[in-house]
Amino acid sequence: MKGLVRRYRAMPLRSRLALLVTSAVALAVAAVAVSCWLLTRDQLREQMDDSLRSLNVGGAYLGETVANCRDTGQSPNDETAPGTTTVFVQVVQPDGTRCVGRGSTPVVVEDSDLVVAQHLREQTLHDGKTDSGQPVRVLTQTQGNVTVSLSRPLSEVDTPLNRLALLLAFVAGIGVIGAGAAGLWVARTGLRPVDELTMAVEHVARTEDLNLRIPVDGDDEIARLSESFNSMTASLASSRDLQQQLIADAGHELRTPLTSLRTNIELLARSEETGRAIPPDDRKALLASVTAQMTELAALIGDLQELSRTDAGPGGGKVQVVALHDIVEAALERARLRGPELTFTADLAPWFVRAEPAALERAIVNILDNAVKFGPPGSTVEVALQAGTLTVRDHGPGIPADELPHVFDRFWRSPSARSLPGSGLGLSIVARTVHQSGGEVELRPASGGGTVATVRLPGAAAPPPKTPDQAGA
Repeated sequence: MKGLVRRYRAMPLRSRLALLVTSAVALAVAAVAVSCWLLTRDQLREQMDDSLRSLNVGGAYLGETVANCRDTGQSPNDETAPGTTTVFVQVVQPDGTRCVGRGSTPVVVEDSDLVVAQHLREQTLHDGKTDSGQPVRVLTQTQGNVTVSLSRPLSEVDTPLNRLALLLAFVAGIGVIGAGAAGLWVARTGLRPVDELTMAVEHVARTEDLNLRIPVDGDDEIARLSESFNSMTASLASSRDLQQQLIADAGHELRTPLTSLRTNIELLARSEETGRAIPPDDRKALLASVTAQMTELAALIGDLQELSRTDAGPGGGKVQVVALHDIVEAALERARLRGPELTFTADLAPWFVRAEPAALERAIVNILDNAVKFGPPGSTVEVALQAGTLTVRDHGPGIPADELPHVFDRFWRSPSARSLPGSGLGLSIVARTVHQSGGEVELRPASGGGTVATVRLPGAAAPPPKTPDQAGA
């Protein structure tokens, strides 16, 4: 049995489907054929029994039979009983002897016949056989003062039943063969989209071509599978394009500080090799430039690491309920150190959100850094947090309307800001962090000049109650 199961599982899917369809149809056809044969047999036998019950043998014939009682071994005459065809008549005596009617074939007397002959039962109906072994249907009953046994050959029933069996077997065979062919056709037709999907997957694995799409026809499970495959390849292609774009942009941004750093180091090295001292002021300027470029390079690498971690989704840090107003206050302390010439005003109402604390603080610091970078000395940076909406407004030059759609793109920098330090990744990190926390972020021009950065995060004005486990901890 286990070997059959293993062989079945090793068969191709379309062969298994065709085999299942064929088996199901074969069982149904066999059940119908057997039921038809049994019903027909019962009907024919019932008709034969009814004909035996309705048969009435004349008293004169029975009297003649008893009067001329012959020995059971005597061969019957060629004559038939009056008014009957293929009906064997014999009289059964209580002692088991029999008197075979003229023109009839002797039938073996059985115990059930003796029970009727001894007047213990009115009649009996059973299968029997002649002395020569021919199967017959026997009705033994009392008629007048004698016990009569009437018999008809079962060949009258068996012959049409055999013909019916051959016909049903032929029809069933044709049906099973047709079902097998239909099952194979259905399996091939139904699995054609699966074959196309398999070929598409193999093509993608072989060529890494993620632009392949499978035609979707209908709205069944196979169509949904094709749609899911197309969505998956589209997402993979988009992710690969973003990765390639990130690598290209990162390489472009890294090239500038690396080139400048290499040039300054080569000047310092050439000065040491040739023995030509660089003037103290120039040497100090070169070292300051090297330090600044290394700082810019380190900041760019840090931004790239943060952006790649953010792209991978939440999980770099533990998501928990944090006080947004405390995080904004901590970010303000860092911003005041970076912009001592600016004035910061803060109006912070309590607000609690679910987020990664470090990533959220990094995003708010990036927003405040932009305000510090573009705010003119002596200006004010206004920070407010009300009902989950954080606004940071500076009084700098503002952002032109045609540049607003690009401010959250990676490595994008305004032409007016290219001379300022930065990697062009800060606002992209802000957007990713805020979106992963379920919020929204936007930049818009402020009335009277400057820019307003708005961050909206879902949360509550009070922290959620602690669970028993947290309270015990």
